[in-house]
Amino acid sequence: MFKQILENIVENTPGAVGAILMGFDGIAIEQHVSEGDDVDLQLVAIEYSNVVKEIRNTAEILGTGELQEVSVKTGRYYVIIQTVTPDYFVALTLERKGNFGKGRYLLMRDTPRLRESLA
Repeated sequence: MFKQILENIVENTPGAVGAILMGFDGIAIEQHVSEGDDVDLQLVAIEYSNVVKEIRNTAEILGTGELQEVSVKTGRYYVIIQTVTPDYFVALTLERKGNFGKGRYLLMRDTPRLRESLA
């Protein structure tokens, strides 16, 4: 089920490189990568999970509410990280010329399906 959801997000987002469902503990559950790209999604997600954990802790300390989404913009990519549960997140990586808005929309739309599948 996870694979189908991730594949749908990646294949329907212009410029998407791949998507990964991962625990905040750094263990990947599932991923889908577009053909022809050499980015190591698992490594990207592991490294960003540490940053997202810190942001989540800061939000809790400040009382600003539960963290829902983080976006990272680098020279080559956009990475959109959407929390699925307190223990899991999904990360979508797009080329800079990719459709950030559509990727973000599809993540928001499909996160409840990922949450249900994890239950």
